[in-house]
Amino acid sequence: MTNLGKIGFRVLPAPPRLDPALVERFRGLGSANLADAMGRFNWMDPGIVMRSGLSLCGLAVTVRARPADNLMVHKAMDIAEPGDIIVVNTGGNTTSAVFGDLMATSAAEKKLGGIVVDGAIRDVTAIVRLGLPAFARAVCPGGCDKDGPGEVNVPVSCGGTVVMPGDIVVGDRDGVAVVPRGEAEAVLALVQQLLTNEKNRKEEIAKGVITRPEIDALLRQKGVIE
Repeated sequence: MTNLGKIGFRVLPAPPRLDPALVERFRGLGSANLADAMGRFNWMDPGIVMRSGLSLCGLAVTVRARPADNLMVHKAMDIAEPGDIIVVNTGGNTTSAVFGDLMATSAAEKKLGGIVVDGAIRDVTAIVRLGLPAFARAVCPGGCDKDGPGEVNVPVSCGGTVVMPGDIVVGDRDGVAVVPRGEAEAVLALVQQLLTNEKNRKEEIAKGVITRPEIDALLRQKGVIE
């Protein structure tokens, strides 16, 4: 596909895809653990809510949509590959759903990995029935236009965090974390160490060490207890 657009109304090529085996290693990891591993950054704000009860994990295809318009959401779904996550910024609009039953049916047929919308979706019952992971700031019956402008595969803000095309997006009941594509291996190592530490702490709790000794040590340092 030749890019004939211009800034503000264009479809850019996706970056080189990460190894699917690397992406798959993030599946099942908690968004909270990933956020902790990344310095408690790179998570979407709590307004981005799981709407279909299903977790997601995949590479981001990003969309900057004009408020109340989903033309470029359609195009992003067209160029996305199986397992990809469509990540949409709607410019703050929460009263015009940019994704619903028919689009969800297409997404399920293409075996896309899900959608995250900083804005509104609708037809949630149908999305649940289709088994499509969907996260959104709002659910609203209002529809939208298909005129543009908009952009695909550009940096976007979704839930207050930056998402680049090709980043790894992980969503669960706690929310959504975004792993920068260039940091994937490093984040995996960090989260695995964090999980090991948590496992060790749970073993301590099982042995009766309910409160960590350093809690009282910190309180003494702050002059709260003797």
